[in-house]
Order: sequence, then C-alpha cells, then structure tokens
Amino acid sequence: MCRRLVCIISICRRCGLPVAEDMKVLGVVLDRRLTFHKHVSTVARSCNYHAQDIRHIRHLLTTELAQTLACSLILSRIDYCNAVIHGTSTGTIQKLQRVEYSAARIVLQASRRSHAKPLLHQLHWLPVQQWITYKLAVLTYKVRSTPTPVYLHNRIAERACSRTLHSSAIPMLDQP
Repeated sequence: MCRRLVCIISICRRCGLPVAEDMKVLGVVLDRRLTFHKHVSTVARSCNYHAQDIRHIRHLLTTELAQTLACSLILSRIDYCNAVIHGTSTGTIQKLQRVEYSAARIVLQASRRSHAKPLLHQLHWLPVQQWITYKLAVLTYKVRSTPTPVYLHNRIAERACSRTLHSSAIPMLDQP
C-alpha cells in the first residue's frame, strides 16, 4: 500500500498537481509516509484535554463514574482505528500508552509519579500494544470463522508445512 501511495504522489508531482502533507479519512490522519505520527499526536492531544477536564472534577465523582467517563471520553478515542498503527514505531505507540497511564492515575486518584501498570491491572485495562494485538486477533478470528467476503478470507492463509512436525497439527497462519 505504501508503494502505491508513493507512486501516486510522484505521478501527481509530475503532472503539477499539488499534494497535501496529510489528510483525514474517517477520523484517521494519514501522512505521506504512513507513519501516523500526526494521527497519534492529534488523538493524544484530544485525550489529554479530556483527561484534564476529568481531573478537575474527579473529587466530585465516584470511582465507577470516573472510570465510565475515562472509558467513554479517553479510551474510546485511543481504541478508534488503533489497528492501523500496528507495526509503527514504539515511540508512536508510547504516546498513546502515556495517555492511558494518565487516565488510570486520574480514575484511581493515584499520584502522577506512581507506577501505572498495576493501576491498569486493577482497572482491567489492556496496555495499548496488547489492545491492538487483541483487536487484530479478534478480527482475524472473525474473518476465518464467519461468512465474510472472499477477498478478506483470501488475505489470511493457513501456513502450509512441507514436513511432518508435531506443530503441523496446529493451524498456523501465514504472514503476507
């Protein structure tokens, strides 16, 4: 997909058409190199804005209500189309992870310096990288087990093993 995008950009430049630095499609900001840095920065900025709003009124809320607000205002934004950032740099994903850590600290009224992983565990929230992997696994399972369009089903192929091994009885998927 990236090669096609670069080819289209080079054709547009040769023809004299202006090429935008980035564009927003269905709420996802796409840049020329598909790095998703601007998309993640936009999501993080929006989530941090809402996190500060929740922090200001946190003393008035119960823990359950604070968790509901954090899930609906912050985690839903982190979760939206996060499968597209699978495979990007760890720094990009860490921006979203820091937002999730901040939200957990706000909900549980922990200090800003407290370790956040136990807080995520207490709230039953997955870290961002595991969340992305989980979503992709669920999507793959649904494509393989439910009636889906043929073009989706053909994109996920089972690995063919030429030798008889103990692991050959386990259905494995081939990475394209």
